[in-house]
Amino acid sequence: MIRIRKAQPSDARAIAPIMLTAMEEIIYYFIGESDRQKAITFLAHHIAQQGNQYSYEHIIVAEEDEEIIGQICLYSGDSLEQLRAPVLSYLQMHFNREPNLGQETQGGEIYIDTIAVSPIAQGRGIGKTLLLYVIDLFVHRHSEVLGLLVDKNNPKAKELYLNMGFKLIKDVHLFGKELQHMQYS
Repeated sequence: MIRIRKAQPSDARAIAPIMLTAMEEIIYYFIGESDRQKAITFLAHHIAQQGNQYSYEHIIVAEEDEEIIGQICLYSGDSLEQLRAPVLSYLQMHFNREPNLGQETQGGEIYIDTIAVSPIAQGRGIGKTLLLYVIDLFVHRHSEVLGLLVDKNNPKAKELYLNMGFKLIKDVHLFGKELQHMQYS
């Protein structure tokens, strides 16, 4: 049975490798090297902390048999700069990096930063279950708009989002990628 719940700081080590599957290239760009363990450590550190864009405060997990098998990280687009500041500070201090990150979201939406499912649980509808949960919570109960970016080179994900009711808003170029901004309202 799949259980959906808010993440806790103690979940950081379990969430980090799952989250990395959704943003491996981006985290490698952030830290300036393609080191999987350093990337997981970077994410686990931020997931365990409060007040940043990858914090457990913004993560909802899917669990099966008390094992985390999926995660969705989302926050108010109005808060991006404030939530990003500790991440940028950490990158400067620990990696001597100041990456140009661009604007991945905007005010007026709850931004889905990442959604990812453990490789062992993929293809079972876990991602869709997480999306349905946040659509119900944020759109139906709180009348918010959900936003996300999808890689133009990932037509399967784009098709899933369109089939669930997301609409294309605009093309975006970030992190050297061609992306599409989609919203659900």
